Amino acid sequence: MVISDSAARRYALDPDVRLMLDVREGSAAAFEELVVRYQGRLLTVLRHWVGGRDLAEDLTQEVFLRVYRSRETYEPGAKFSTWLFTIANHVAANALRTRSRRHEVTLRTRDSGPMGARPMDNLLAASSGQMPTRQLDKAETRQIVQMALDSLGERQRMAVLLSKFEGMSYAEIASVMEMSAQAVKSLLSRARDNLREVLQPYFEHGVRPATEVHDDA
Repeated sequence: MVISDSAARRYALDPDVRLMLDVREGSAAAFEELVVRYQGRLLTVLRHWVGGRDLAEDLTQEVFLRVYRSRETYEPGAKFSTWLFTIANHVAANALRTRSRRHEVTLRTRDSGPMGARPMDNLLAASSGQMPTRQLDKAETRQIVQMALDSLGERQRMAVLLSKFEGMSYAEIASVMEMSAQAVKSLLSRARDNLREVLQPYFEHGVRPATEVHDDA
């Protein structure tokens, strides 16, 4: 991919891009700083996407390994976070395809993990139309929302996580998922409808989410 000089200069203003450029020049300290900044965020998104902390930890390590291996050819053609999650998208999608081919039955863990309350609140509000009237404890909230996320197809789930946990725009998500911005907008709209369908019966009547997975189409 050819990066224009103007694009390179624009993205070089991103402090994380500057760190990655230092990594390209051989700075181990810069790479360690990027790991510190993004490890928790990446793990959170991957854990909710692939449905298990152990696998998410392995994939997080694989993503950073790929980042380091590509350091010598790195060019600042996007925000660092967009570039990083593009790699994560490929790594996780490949892992899920491999798991599907092997027909493995995986128990999805729902441990607390490094997850803040604000993204979860935003996800609940966006999917249900309002915060639940019933008082839910944090453990129950995590479990119910994870079950709702699990009901989404892989692409819908990734788009929701990038939107609500990383705060990415349609254009940034489109870059990560290699789709058009309009396609991302439609994907997120369907995901919100599906989440609302799953979560509203619980908030209103205490009916736990079903395990049926919605189609990404």
